[in-house]
Amino acid sequence: MSPALPCLLLVLPFFFLTPEAESRHSKFSPVIVFGDSTVDPGNNDYVPLTIIKSNFPPYGQDFPGEIATGRFSNGKLVTDFIASYLGIKDFIPPYLDPNLTDKDLSTGVAFASAGSGFDPLTSKFFSTIPIDTQLEYFKEYISRLESYMGEEKTDDLIKTAGFVLSAGTNDFVLNYFFLPIRNTTYTVEAYQDFIMEKQLNFVQSLLDMGVRNLAVVGLPPFGCIPAVITVESGTILPNCKCIERFSAVARNYNHMLQTKLAQLQNSEIRIVYVDIYNPLDDFIKRPHLYGFEVVNQGCCGSGILETAVLCNPVTPICENASKYVFFDSVHPSEAAYYQLFLYIIPLLKIFFD
Repeated sequence: MSPALPCLLLVLPFFFLTPEAESRHSKFSPVIVFGDSTVDPGNNDYVPLTIIKSNFPPYGQDFPGEIATGRFSNGKLVTDFIASYLGIKDFIPPYLDPNLTDKDLSTGVAFASAGSGFDPLTSKFFSTIPIDTQLEYFKEYISRLESYMGEEKTDDLIKTAGFVLSAGTNDFVLNYFFLPIRNTTYTVEAYQDFIMEKQLNFVQSLLDMGVRNLAVVGLPPFGCIPAVITVESGTILPNCKCIERFSAVARNYNHMLQTKLAQLQNSEIRIVYVDIYNPLDDFIKRPHLYGFEVVNQGCCGSGILETAVLCNPVTPICENASKYVFFDSVHPSEAAYYQLFLYIIPLLKIFFD
């Protein structure tokens, strides 16, 4: 275990409450989210130029009302489960939804955009919302809240809010490994440093704006993403193994991230490192323990290439998405997201009780 990890894990109970004691009585008002498709509830629905959308079936087939909201899954995301668990709201809405009321804003929104990353080139290539623009939206959000509830109450709300940052995978998976641009000028190690600097600058910007409770999600074992396996292996066979050298990059980055985040801690700032690498890795290696049967292909279509517009209303789908770790060839199923959420709870009990 990294020496930075205990320090980071010990603050997890502050961000997530134990179900017995306070599951419906959150000490946070809003949950506010930045990042990529893992936490985008539908902001890309309102971005005209991007094809990185999922506001059509079969996405959302298991969401309440069978609505394709723009979430890249068959149902809810981890952030939805968190908000519901904390007793704040059932779902985190996209900030760009024009129907949001001031009250909706005051209980939390997501600025996240599928296809985005810390590298400006990542969002530019896919015409999604850059991470810096998400920060500008946050500034706009604060101004709207100040008009609604006043500056003092807004300051208090931001200080007590729970923030989530989940991004970085696209910078490596969609950008560095598969576009002949960054990998011609950066070594893997240099690009890791480049992304780390961008991520830490973003975190510091949030802290400078009054954020005091921040959960930073690490990278997944992206060498096990079905689409990555397909492209890298050069075969359409669904039984290929994870690309270890890709996942190793994620592990190394996560180690660096934990160390850097620990250095930002002080008595007034709580920063949580959220490990998703190890639970996802375990889902894939020991699927039967979590009720999964298929780990190397998605539920949608062949499961090895289809995502976004390629996973659409005419694409065949599996009978039971809950048996799949991945819903499309890139994104986890609702069942996997729920298992990730459950993975957090035992940690909370260990460090809280």
